[in-house]
Parts: sequence; C-alpha cells; structure tokens
Amino acid sequence: MENWTNAKLCDVANLILGAILFLSPWLFTFDGGTVSANAHIVGIAMAVLAIAALAAFAVWEEWLNLIVGLWALVSPWVLGFQGVTTAMTVHVVIGIAVAVLAAIELWIMSQHPPRLTTHS
Repeated sequence: MENWTNAKLCDVANLILGAILFLSPWLFTFDGGTVSANAHIVGIAMAVLAIAALAAFAVWEEWLNLIVGLWALVSPWVLGFQGVTTAMTVHVVIGIAVAVLAAIELWIMSQHPPRLTTHS
C-alpha cells in the first residue's frame, strides 16, 4: 500500500508541475512563439500522463514521463531559447523534477514489481 501511495504522490506532483509549466508563459511573462508553445505542449503532455497514471497505472507512463521531463530539461538548448533566462530556468527546473520523479517511480517498481495475478 505504501508503494501505491508514493506512486500516487509522484503522479500528483507531476500533474502540478505540468500545470505550472503550461501556465508559466502567463505567470512569468515569456515571449510568445517557440518558448510559449513548448511550455504549453510539454505542460499538457505532463498533465495528461499524470492523469492517465492516476486513473490506471502503467509502466509505460513512467518511461514517457522520464522522456518528457528530459525534453523539458534540454529544450532550451535544442530550441534555442537558452538566452531567455526565466523561461530556461522554469523548463530546466521542472524538467529535472519530472525526470527525477519518474526515475524514483521506476526504481520503486523495480524493487517491488506489480503482481500480474492475484492469489486468493
């Protein structure tokens, strides 16, 4: 039960982080264009994955969370907005947080794999 609770807390945290990233262009007044579009798309992806995990847990969701978190982390350099300090900081911090949470959940699952069948 404790592992389930830890996983749910990570998913709720991912949902909050996705919402913050989605709202960040307005909260931190980013420029429009690529920076805002990336924040919106990645924020929505994080939130959808978190909602999916809260509804029905799946291992693939954690791997996708890890990928989305890593994308948020490297996107300032890939998309060329590393000069926009606030946008870069928000993307990097949220990317690290989501990637770390996904890695923690994957580690928890490796230590306590879910049972595929129930024994009565």
